[in-house]
Amino acid sequence: MKIEEKKIVTIGGGSGQFILLSGLRDLENTHTTAIVSMVDSGGSTGRLRNELGILPPGDILKCILALSPYQAAGRCIMLKRFKKDPRLAGHSAGNMLLTMLSRYTGDFPASVAALSEILEVEGTILPVTIDRATLVAELTDGKRIYGEEAIDLPRGTQREQIKDVFLVPHHHAAISVYPPVIDAIEKADYIFIGPGDLFTSIIPNLIVSGVQDALQNTSAKIYFFINIMTKFGETHNFSGKDFVIKLEECLGRKIDGFIGNATKPIQKVLDIYFAQKSDFVHIDMADPFWDHRNLHMTDVLDTNAMIARHDPEKLAQIIIKIIFG
Repeated sequence: MKIEEKKIVTIGGGSGQFILLSGLRDLENTHTTAIVSMVDSGGSTGRLRNELGILPPGDILKCILALSPYQAAGRCIMLKRFKKDPRLAGHSAGNMLLTMLSRYTGDFPASVAALSEILEVEGTILPVTIDRATLVAELTDGKRIYGEEAIDLPRGTQREQIKDVFLVPHHHAAISVYPPVIDAIEKADYIFIGPGDLFTSIIPNLIVSGVQDALQNTSAKIYFFINIMTKFGETHNFSGKDFVIKLEECLGRKIDGFIGNATKPIQKVLDIYFAQKSDFVHIDMADPFWDHRNLHMTDVLDTNAMIARHDPEKLAQIIIKIIFG
């Protein structure tokens, strides 16, 4: 009996979405659409944004590589950094190729589709918006931090918690969603948000005008990957419950299900994170908050890495259980 193809949408950015898409790439009877944040401002991506005024290619490139059957070879080539030419130094080959394709076509999504064609990507990759914007964080003391990189890398040993984040448009009165994103959300069977940094990879997608309404009206089941570790300057002292409360507040609706990590990293890994003021995210199953909520507590930790991250294969297995039972 033929199994009906399930339409999966992922929402996020950074390395977290790369890991999730790496797990989804080879899933049978599914079609994956990745919706990607467009506020990255660090490294090569930040320089290209500032110098050429293009949309940030870095997170899009990660998604293309994740969904390519040539992922290993593609990463080796596309993530290679130039060293000899002073103008190119520090830029990755993939970022420069996306930039060239974008400028040649005059259309950023067209450049994404072109590179996806080259690498025979299985799935669809969409920027959440094609309007250029700067991410701004407002702290509990009223101060504001401008730019994803500055928010992501706090200076000093103390910083107030983030109260809210918003987008400042560069050339428009407001930031509008890229229309195919709405279509993908409307047609989805399942939507997976995260994993990734809450305020710099996930919420920047949700606050683009049009996205929240689409997620409130979709018939798809929405699941959220709860982070493994907190992050100083963003989610310091957050529990699993705090992540959920903030995300549901941003969405304006309840989430259908959650995937929480049940395996603690080894002490050597925890010590590395503790030195950076990051802690293991605790999920108190005895808290009445979790009553009648669809929480999947399972081992999704990559135990082969010296960083606390999700394992692509483990994520794929829990998604198979959720989708196909």
